[in-house]
Amino acid sequence: MQIMPTMKTDLFLPFIILALWGATLANLTCLQQTDLKSLIAYSSISHMGLVVAAIMIQTQWSLSGAMALMIAHGFTSSALFCLANTTYERTKTRIMVLTRGFHNILPMLTTWWLLTNLMNIATPPTMNFTGELLIASSLFNWCPTTMIMFGLSMLITASYSLHMFLSTQMSTSLLNMMTHPTHSREHLLMVLHIIPLMLISLKPELVI
Repeated sequence: MQIMPTMKTDLFLPFIILALWGATLANLTCLQQTDLKSLIAYSSISHMGLVVAAIMIQTQWSLSGAMALMIAHGFTSSALFCLANTTYERTKTRIMVLTRGFHNILPMLTTWWLLTNLMNIATPPTMNFTGELLIASSLFNWCPTTMIMFGLSMLITASYSLHMFLSTQMSTSLLNMMTHPTHSREHLLMVLHIIPLMLISLKPELVI
């Protein structure tokens, strides 16, 4: 599967470094966010930086990893935005420090948050893990030094994902208002995000 013109990958070195650096900067920006939806949006930018770097390398593993990560993050990011909207409908705010304490009020919603955050940090056996593992292998084979930026990016991703989960779910709620229970349509929406991703994770050859 040839995507870029037939050229030496050394010519793409500046673009690969720029993509990895952009992914790292987007991750650092995520750590500074207080707005829930902004954090999720910047998270998508960082993941697409890895996809761009993988496409530039043009090996079978890197292209398979790019495809896997694009599909997996499409489900994951969409699920996170759905959860952010569910939270906003009940709190009328997107500031994370004001949305905390949901584990006492809506424990099932906390379960969905936990699952989607685990997928966002690419825990096995999800498709996210498969994609990032293939990309990491391709980057290391192409230039071992890139593992420094890739590893830093993964570390920051885990940090802000944990921060997002703890900020929105743990501690005591600061909002003194009635919270409506979750509806079956909201649970169905999350099931329709997570189940397809789990099925693809069990049979990744369907997409890669």
